Amino acid sequence: MTMDLSNLQPAVGSVQRKTRIGRGPGSGKGGTSTRGHKGAKSRSGYKHKVGFEGGQMPLQRRLPKFGFKNINRVEYKPVNLAILQQLAEAKNLEKIGLEELRAAGFANRNQLVKILGVGTITRAINVEAHAFSKAAQAAIEAAGGSVNKLEA
Repeated sequence: MTMDLSNLQPAVGSVQRKTRIGRGPGSGKGGTSTRGHKGAKSRSGYKHKVGFEGGQMPLQRRLPKFGFKNINRVEYKPVNLAILQQLAEAKNLEKIGLEELRAAGFANRNQLVKILGVGTITRAINVEAHAFSKAAQAAIEAAGGSVNKLEA
Protein backbone atom coordinates (compact mmCIF):
# COMPACT_ATOMS: atom_id res chain seq x y z
CA MET A 1 0.00 0.00 0.00
CA THR A 2 1.46 3.36 -1.00
CA MET A 3 1.30 6.41 1.20
CA ASP A 4 -0.47 9.46 -0.15
CA LEU A 5 -2.68 12.26 1.19
CA SER A 6 -5.85 10.16 0.91
CA ASN A 7 -4.77 7.56 3.48
CA LEU A 8 -2.93 9.63 6.12
CA GLN A 9 -4.02 9.02 9.72
CA PRO A 10 -2.78 10.37 13.05
CA ALA A 11 -0.70 8.06 15.26
CA VAL A 12 -2.68 5.61 17.38
CA GLY A 13 -3.58 7.18 20.74
CA SER A 14 -2.60 10.72 19.75
CA VAL A 15 -6.17 11.92 19.14
CA GLN A 16 -8.46 11.89 22.15
CA ARG A 17 -12.01 13.05 22.69
CA LYS A 18 -12.54 16.44 24.33
CA THR A 19 -13.75 16.16 27.94
CA ARG A 20 -17.43 17.09 28.03
CA ILE A 21 -18.08 18.96 31.25
CA GLY A 22 -21.49 19.05 32.96
CA ARG A 23 -22.88 15.84 31.45
CA GLY A 24 -23.97 13.98 34.58
CA PRO A 25 -22.36 12.30 37.59
CA GLY A 26 -21.21 9.27 35.60
CA SER A 27 -18.80 11.41 33.59
CA GLY A 28 -16.82 12.37 36.70
CA LYS A 29 -17.20 16.00 35.61
CA GLY A 30 -20.84 16.58 36.57
CA GLY A 31 -22.25 18.45 39.57
CA THR A 32 -20.33 21.69 39.87
CA SER A 33 -18.59 20.92 36.57
CA THR A 34 -15.07 21.74 37.81
CA ARG A 35 -16.12 25.22 38.92
CA GLY A 36 -16.08 24.60 42.67
CA HIS A 37 -18.78 25.81 45.05
CA LYS A 38 -20.27 29.33 45.06
CA GLY A 39 -18.50 32.58 44.25
CA ALA A 40 -18.42 34.69 41.11
CA LYS A 41 -16.27 32.23 39.17
CA SER A 42 -18.84 29.47 39.55
CA ARG A 43 -21.61 31.48 37.93
CA SER A 44 -22.41 31.73 34.24
CA GLY A 45 -21.49 34.98 32.57
CA TYR A 46 -18.50 35.55 34.85
CA LYS A 47 -15.88 37.91 33.49
CA HIS A 48 -12.97 39.42 35.34
CA LYS A 49 -11.33 42.74 34.55
CA VAL A 50 -7.67 42.79 33.56
CA GLY A 51 -5.59 43.27 36.70
CA PHE A 52 -8.50 42.49 39.08
CA GLU A 53 -7.22 40.80 42.23
CA GLY A 54 -10.44 39.86 43.98
CA GLY A 55 -10.91 43.20 45.73
CA GLN A 56 -7.29 43.40 46.90
CA MET A 57 -5.63 46.65 45.83
CA PRO A 58 -4.31 45.85 42.33
CA LEU A 59 -0.62 45.94 41.56
CA GLN A 60 -0.89 48.89 39.18
CA ARG A 61 -2.44 50.95 41.98
CA ARG A 62 -0.03 49.76 44.71
CA LEU A 63 3.10 50.81 42.83
CA PRO A 64 4.24 54.45 42.99
CA LYS A 65 3.88 56.57 39.89
CA PHE A 66 6.68 58.88 38.78
CA GLY A 67 8.14 60.50 35.72
CA PHE A 68 6.64 62.31 32.80
CA LYS A 69 5.85 61.23 29.25
CA ASN A 70 5.90 64.11 26.79
CA ILE A 71 3.22 63.38 24.20
CA ASN A 72 4.81 65.92 21.83
CA ARG A 73 8.26 64.28 21.87
CA VAL A 74 9.88 63.89 18.46
CA GLU A 75 11.88 60.66 18.06
CA TYR A 76 14.82 60.64 15.67
CA LYS A 77 16.80 57.71 14.26
CA PRO A 78 20.46 58.57 14.97
CA VAL A 79 22.99 58.21 12.15
CA ASN A 80 26.66 58.98 12.81
CA LEU A 81 29.17 60.69 10.54
CA ALA A 82 31.19 57.47 10.44
CA ILE A 83 28.23 55.72 8.78
CA LEU A 84 27.92 58.51 6.20
CA GLN A 85 31.65 58.20 5.46
CA GLN A 86 31.41 54.41 4.99
CA LEU A 87 28.33 54.75 2.80
CA ALA A 88 29.92 57.44 0.62
CA GLU A 89 33.09 55.38 0.15
CA ALA A 90 31.31 52.08 -0.51
CA LYS A 91 28.87 53.47 -3.11
CA ASN A 92 30.94 56.49 -4.26
CA LEU A 93 28.18 58.96 -3.36
CA GLU A 94 28.33 62.74 -3.32
CA LYS A 95 24.79 63.21 -2.02
CA ILE A 96 23.28 61.20 0.83
CA GLY A 97 19.58 61.61 1.48
CA LEU A 98 16.83 59.63 3.11
CA GLU A 99 16.50 57.27 0.13
CA GLU A 100 20.16 56.24 0.36
CA LEU A 101 19.96 55.72 4.14
CA ARG A 102 16.77 53.67 3.79
CA ALA A 103 18.22 51.57 0.98
CA ALA A 104 21.29 50.84 3.15
CA GLY A 105 19.02 49.82 6.06
CA PHE A 106 19.88 52.65 8.47
CA ALA A 107 16.31 53.98 8.69
CA ASN A 108 12.83 52.93 7.67
CA ARG A 109 10.27 55.05 5.86
CA ASN A 110 8.48 56.22 9.02
CA GLN A 111 11.54 57.38 10.94
CA LEU A 112 12.91 60.89 11.18
CA VAL A 113 16.70 60.95 10.78
CA LYS A 114 19.19 63.00 12.82
CA ILE A 115 22.86 63.15 11.87
CA LEU A 116 25.20 63.02 14.89
CA GLY A 117 28.85 64.03 15.06
CA VAL A 118 30.41 60.68 16.06
CA GLY A 119 33.28 59.81 13.73
CA THR A 120 35.06 61.81 11.07
CA ILE A 121 34.18 62.72 7.53
CA THR A 122 36.78 63.42 4.84
CA ARG A 123 34.68 63.66 1.67
CA ALA A 124 32.59 66.59 0.50
CA ILE A 125 29.08 65.17 0.82
CA ASN A 126 25.71 66.89 0.47
CA VAL A 127 23.56 65.47 3.29
CA GLU A 128 19.76 65.59 3.60
CA ALA A 129 18.16 64.77 6.95
CA HIS A 130 15.49 66.03 9.35
CA ALA A 131 17.97 67.28 11.99
CA PHE A 132 21.70 67.72 12.57
CA SER A 133 23.77 68.12 15.71
CA LYS A 134 25.99 71.21 15.75
CA ALA A 135 29.13 69.06 15.69
CA ALA A 136 27.89 67.05 12.71
CA GLN A 137 26.89 70.14 10.76
CA ALA A 138 30.28 71.79 11.44
CA ALA A 139 32.18 68.62 10.41
CA ILE A 140 30.23 68.21 7.14
CA GLU A 141 30.73 71.87 6.20
CA ALA A 142 34.41 71.75 7.18
CA ALA A 143 34.91 68.82 4.78
CA GLY A 144 33.41 70.91 1.97
CA GLY A 145 29.94 69.39 2.02
CA SER A 146 26.54 70.96 2.57
CA VAL A 147 23.61 70.36 4.90
CA ASN A 148 19.95 70.35 3.89
CA LYS A 149 17.33 70.16 6.67
CA LEU A 150 14.05 68.51 5.66
CA GLU A 151 10.64 69.28 7.12
CA ALA A 152 9.41 66.61 9.54
